Amino acid sequence: MSNSEIGKRARRALIQTGAQRIERLEQTHQGNAQAADHGGRGCRSRQPFLGQDEMSSTQVANKPAWPMVELPSPFSYERGTIRLLEDRDLTPEELLTKLLSEDYDRPFVFDDGNTRSLYFSLRYVQSTMRTSDPTSLEFAYTRKMMSFLLFQEKTRSILMLGLGGGSLAKFCYTHLPWCQISVVEIDPYVIGFRDQFFIPADDERFQVIHDDAARYIENCSSRPDVIMMDAFDRNGFSTSIDSCKFYQKARSVLSLDGMLIANLAGSRNERLKHLNAIQEAFEDRLLIMQVGNDGNHVVLAFRNAMFEPRWNWIESQAKALQASYRIDFPRMAKKLERSEKLGYLERINNAPALSM
Repeated sequence: MSNSEIGKRARRALIQTGAQRIERLEQTHQGNAQAADHGGRGCRSRQPFLGQDEMSSTQVANKPAWPMVELPSPFSYERGTIRLLEDRDLTPEELLTKLLSEDYDRPFVFDDGNTRSLYFSLRYVQSTMRTSDPTSLEFAYTRKMMSFLLFQEKTRSILMLGLGGGSLAKFCYTHLPWCQISVVEIDPYVIGFRDQFFIPADDERFQVIHDDAARYIENCSSRPDVIMMDAFDRNGFSTSIDSCKFYQKARSVLSLDGMLIANLAGSRNERLKHLNAIQEAFEDRLLIMQVGNDGNHVVLAFRNAMFEPRWNWIESQAKALQASYRIDFPRMAKKLERSEKLGYLERINNAPALSM
């Protein structure tokens, strides 16, 4: 999730209530109802609904149990399509009203023809994909989360907490072909959109797991080299990871030289709470980067008690990585080195505790 995108559509979201717009929606709804009456495919086909508790990880990870509903864009001066996974008996007008009032309680996709974005609400866009380049990392924070490559010569396994639109999952799957990747996502509707974002199917080195991140970490038997955490819901940070105990357990499941990479977004007080929990769990072995001016921070935490960054080696590594992945790793390396030398982590903790 990117703070820079919070409120982007909410500020300009005005449903077009002119007679022509309402008439078109009503005609669409009536046409769908008539098609359904005659055995055709309506707006909501009556497919069986499987609730989150009734669905196995395999079912939800590979095939959505809800029909896809498409609606015209309700945003002024912006054409496109909204896609929802819906089984409830709601008209197009009711769905749009819920979306604009932020009463809609499921993620949805907005497609403008060039990009597709996954939203948890109008205030929170989780990820964006260019359809012409589905594996590119569009948000700055996702590129910065790849900074773990500066510290590991060859990452063998990655555990991702939070799937979203799959930006990091797709990038790692494409560019790290030797790496085992597991992605844990609690929201079955998010997983249900995986085909919309061209997320690869499960295979021998990639899998999407329907589970709660904290529960999965508690029972994790593998030893990933990297844990990448971008775990948000419509209310911000997922509540299941809201404790120092979670981060202590995450540290314990890492390989000896393993790392946790976390995207911290939302209010400043929320970010500080998680930052302090990570700092305690990893005993101050942290590096941190601010992401532009949007309020996000990317935190790198190291399990190894003897960890010391080798900045000269990292600088040479950064140049090679930039050539391979088209990401500005040299700039990231300089930011990380500067933040360590200037005590950026301490300055963040000592700043006035005001919401941003």
